[in-house]
Amino acid sequence: MRTPRSNTSTRAAAAPRHGLARVLSKLGVCSRSQAEKAVREGRVSVDGKVVLDPERPTDAQRQQIRFDNEPVMATTRVYLALNKPRGIVVSAADERGRDTVYDLLKDAGLPWLGPVGRLDKASEGLLLLSNDSVWAAQLTEPRHHVDKTYHVQIDSIPDQALLDRLLEGIVEQGERLAAIRVALLRSGEKNAWLEIVLDEGRNRHIRRLLAAHDISVLRLIRVAIGPLALGELAKGQWRHLSADEVRALAVP
Repeated sequence: MRTPRSNTSTRAAAAPRHGLARVLSKLGVCSRSQAEKAVREGRVSVDGKVVLDPERPTDAQRQQIRFDNEPVMATTRVYLALNKPRGIVVSAADERGRDTVYDLLKDAGLPWLGPVGRLDKASEGLLLLSNDSVWAAQLTEPRHHVDKTYHVQIDSIPDQALLDRLLEGIVEQGERLAAIRVALLRSGEKNAWLEIVLDEGRNRHIRRLLAAHDISVLRLIRVAIGPLALGELAKGQWRHLSADEVRALAVP
């Protein structure tokens, strides 16, 4: 009697299948939310058939995907550092017509890029953008605790007791807000500059932490993410990261 052949090896060799929107994002075509919207609008087909379910299991290696009737292929991975000016919105589009970081990238011939983390409209400094969604997700995952360094101008002269309280942190609306390192950079008659390091970034983290101590932020500049410093990059300008910089930021 013959033993039936096992198809285990066939199953093991099969490429992983993910939801269609996730596949488009991983290929660097657009963000996952943009992909979900495009699929629901009937702009994406798989093997010649329009798919309306963003979660439809899809094998990018074995199936032909078309977006707006154009074949989808993996794009070259792009990693940028940009010096975001104050007043610019970190968004692909703004319903109020405000300038966005993408206005700084137009006419550059770049593929779709997503912001790696955020800076609010009033903040400035180092912002990363990439179409490598896996790399971006690792950098922004709270449990990985990637340090982010800020130079912050405040409307008062701090004493050591205040610096200690910023390290101790506060709890606001169920969130713990604290700095992991704080140092006084310089001070004048009425204001001072602090260097504040966070290992996670909650919404308006530094502004809320300082406001809890009746301190207003005059300027907030992100000067480093992990080992990557803003350096001499001019305001509103961007540059490609080197391969060594990309690897240095990669989380094991």
